[in-house]
Amino acid sequence: MSLSEFAIINKYFSTCGNMRPDCLLGIGDDAALLRIADRDLVVTQDTLVAGVHFFHNAEPYGLGHKCLAVNLSDLAAMGAEPAWCTLAITLPTADPNWLDAFARGFCQLATSYGVQLIGGDTTKGPLMISVTALGLTPKWQALRRSGATPHDHIYVSGNLGDAGLALYLLSENYTINDDIRQRLDMPTPRIALGLALRQIASAAIDISDGIAADLDHILQASGNLGADVYLNQIPNSAAFARHVTLEDQKLSFMNSGDDYELCFTVPESRTVTITEISAKLHLKLTHIGNISSEPGLRIHNKDGKLLSLHKNGYQHFT
Repeated sequence: MSLSEFAIINKYFSTCGNMRPDCLLGIGDDAALLRIADRDLVVTQDTLVAGVHFFHNAEPYGLGHKCLAVNLSDLAAMGAEPAWCTLAITLPTADPNWLDAFARGFCQLATSYGVQLIGGDTTKGPLMISVTALGLTPKWQALRRSGATPHDHIYVSGNLGDAGLALYLLSENYTINDDIRQRLDMPTPRIALGLALRQIASAAIDISDGIAADLDHILQASGNLGADVYLNQIPNSAAFARHVTLEDQKLSFMNSGDDYELCFTVPESRTVTITEISAKLHLKLTHIGNISSEPGLRIHNKDGKLLSLHKNGYQHFT
């Protein structure tokens, strides 16, 4: 028996995530009611469309996780503590098995990061998921893209390229390593890192469209600066290294997006602090290059030769 819109909401999403004391009114009314005092509210929204952002036959548990994770990644890049989210989902059919797996993936991630689902919308149509995530920072402490200065060091968290490689292998029907597949389907939002970088990083962004495109956003927002990045310093997993050896392939996969790591810049005087944060969080943070006053993004190979960017990140409509 097919479930109605309101039955879906009540059965799968009415008590999703942590029940927070600052949510005065959540799901069940015309709008949510939140109480905020002496903090800045950070708001982000991402939409995932079947056939564009994920395969039509994507496993629903991982899809539930990912559609929230990509929004939490934006909050991480702003140094925000996640608090609430909304979910608008368009479904071709109300399949209880699919909904149960999707809701488990979504709500388990919400619970682990202290997030409460406070509202949204449920409609019938081609599969599409839109999430709005809201978080909090102390006043004037949100990280931005616009603060980089010449000579700042450029860092990235984790490894890059696994998600792009996974997407390629799946598209070509190759057998795929489970660890690489996990990096595409269930990314880890770097919330703890974003919180630790408050008042330390000069600029930050999450790597959703590829390192070249996203680092270029920092350069443009910071006043048309430049950067020198060294390909051999960009961290890759062992699985990635086994599959990819050519420089142009490495650049292509790393610029396919979906890594959801953080790229951030730090004044040279604060680099010791980054080492301490890395040890405390048990998270690899790698210095990949430096900000320059000369405009333009320059990627060098191990011999210092400049490499051409054939693919400069994912963009819709191009």
